[in-house]
Amino acid sequence: MNERIQELLVEAHKQTKGGIYSGHPSEWTEKFAELIVRECNQAVLDVPCYYKDYRAQIEEAVINDCARAVLEHFGVEK
Repeated sequence: MNERIQELLVEAHKQTKGGIYSGHPSEWTEKFAELIVRECNQAVLDVPCYYKDYRAQIEEAVINDCARAVLEHFGVEK
């Protein structure tokens, strides 16, 4: 399994005070899914802009629109 996913598993465990291991699998599952969605959102935002002219503004706007769409699609607030 990807190392980052392992880290997100641990983080979800911490944020839900044990979560799946203490009888609250739904809360833990939701937190884990939210962390994955936030990670995907950040991956989109981290895409570098390659243009050095007016196209950079367009590229940045598209990146921001895509990142926002990821959050909205999964119902995660910014």
